[in-house]
Amino acid sequence: MYVDAQGNRVFTDQPKSGNAKRVPLTTSNRIAANPTNAALLLAQSSPEVQALLHYEVLRILIPEPDATIRSNTGEVIVSATNEPALQPGHRYRLLLDGQPTAEPGLSPVFALSNIDRGSHTLSVEILDEQGRIVERTASQPFHMQRTSLAQKRRIKPCTLEDYGQRPECPLSDKPGEEKNPFLRLF
Repeated sequence: MYVDAQGNRVFTDQPKSGNAKRVPLTTSNRIAANPTNAALLLAQSSPEVQALLHYEVLRILIPEPDATIRSNTGEVIVSATNEPALQPGHRYRLLLDGQPTAEPGLSPVFALSNIDRGSHTLSVEILDEQGRIVERTASQPFHMQRTSLAQKRRIKPCTLEDYGQRPECPLSDKPGEEKNPFLRLF
């Protein structure tokens, strides 16, 4: 190691003449990991040992907590992550407002559609082979904004021809036609 002309520390095995210092390095312990053996041992271990194995991290990445999502179709993508990786036989399940949205699966990415306007909660569970909950995120709120019929009506007011044609212009709201007093004479 030495300090160059710009004041940077330089680590090299070819020291410069002058104020270079030798840094002795010790060899580290190296053991080759065999992930297939680890999975096999986990599968053969007793339920008590399997219960000790847990996920250090399980969280929802998208949407962020308290996020506001603007989608007129009510679509949202939910993405989760966990550490360590998903164990063999385990599955992800998404809960929207405390209710499962679909069958458990291997993907931590979920596509939801036609979500109602308003505030909702999301949580993700990891289930084992028997369907027991191994890990679960805390409920995370998000807010869905969809254009309402009243907002559409404000943007583009209804004309007489629109009533019964556009969802935001129901026939029940159609105003009565004005009677022109001059038309009676003809």
